[in-house]
Amino acid sequence: MLMNLPNFLTWLRIMAIPLFVGIFYLPTDWMSPATQNLVATIVFAGAALTDWLDGYLARVLNQTSAFGAFLDPVADKLMVAAALIVLVYLDRLDAPIALIIIGREITISALREWMAQIGKSKSVAVSFLGKIKTAAQMVAIPLLLYHDRIDDAFDSQTAGTWLIYIAAILTLWSMIYYLRAAIPHVIHHGQH
Repeated sequence: MLMNLPNFLTWLRIMAIPLFVGIFYLPTDWMSPATQNLVATIVFAGAALTDWLDGYLARVLNQTSAFGAFLDPVADKLMVAAALIVLVYLDRLDAPIALIIIGREITISALREWMAQIGKSKSVAVSFLGKIKTAAQMVAIPLLLYHDRIDDAFDSQTAGTWLIYIAAILTLWSMIYYLRAAIPHVIHHGQH
């Protein structure tokens, strides 16, 4: 099933990435910086919503597929990486934090691929810690994208910065968790 409704939503998320990045390259006489922040936040939040929706629809409509299972996390990682790079470009996020998060995603994706090849993918299934990390990151990124104060009472940049640092710590912690789960299999297969 290369094209069903859940996979279509996933493809939409991937196609939204150039739009999302391009918003910040529009001339300010077309769109003010505050409007760019708002529109980018909406696009990112919409992508996050389609991430939830495509998984839900795949289960409800019984349209799960191996291709969808592959494409969905790729789309997520591409959107998050694009957002982090944009935030570094806008000087709203320190590059080392973006590198930690993106580097972990690449490392764990490669580890999962390898573990699947040796038939041990359950050893590196998504953990509760990984879900908390994702939640912190998915709240932090829109706050950092929005950047402006909300109602003079809430500083979205400060709140987003705290959350993305928490997400980075959880990122390292969850990476250690996954690596510890994989090490016995690495050692075992390294000896054969």
